[in-house]
Amino acid sequence: MTIKRSKSKAKPEKLDLYKLHKTEYAAARKPILINTGTAVYLAISGKGAPGADTFQACIGALYSMAFTIKMSRKFAGKGDYTVCKLEGQYWCDVMGPDFSKVPKEDWQWTLMIRTPDFITGQDLESAVASLDKRGKRGLSPEVKLATIDEGVCVQMLHVGSYEREKETVDKMVAFAATAGFVPHGRHHEIYLSDPRRVQPERLKTILRIPVQRVRD
Repeated sequence: MTIKRSKSKAKPEKLDLYKLHKTEYAAARKPILINTGTAVYLAISGKGAPGADTFQACIGALYSMAFTIKMSRKFAGKGDYTVCKLEGQYWCDVMGPDFSKVPKEDWQWTLMIRTPDFITGQDLESAVASLDKRGKRGLSPEVKLATIDEGVCVQMLHVGSYEREKETVDKMVAFAATAGFVPHGRHHEIYLSDPRRVQPERLKTILRIPVQRVRD
């Protein structure tokens, strides 16, 4: 008697938003123009110097929410996905796009983690309740869903410390000008390295600046 073995079902592929939108995350060592689409993020906003206590607390809240939501959906059989890397938008109202000379204590920022567009407000509420039950509520209620559409951007990989980013930004702005564009929107960073584990001179950060065409 021959026993037929049933074929095991293929494991569903984990959703990876960076792979799905890989052209938006080009990490070129020279400035390039890219087109970005509408993206949904888990986001938390604040003011003050990056790296300060409030900033770090917001990062903690953002990651707690991101992984709590991911695991809740996975265990509920609603599909699995990769939690994206930390991103951030920075600006200062008094200086416009170039805020590098403003004291960091006056910087405004929104820290973000890109998330699938099927995540809902109910997912966030459930995650806050779960963290609260485990005594890890923190700033989790401050995390919101945000939709961002930056359109055309100039983008470049910055290798080195955050303190030297202006050198890369200057190259990006000059490149945009030669292509007939000017900055138009908030400075955007995508962190490829963990500063807790990587030396400052080896940090890799994608820098992105939304731009618009110069009007005649």
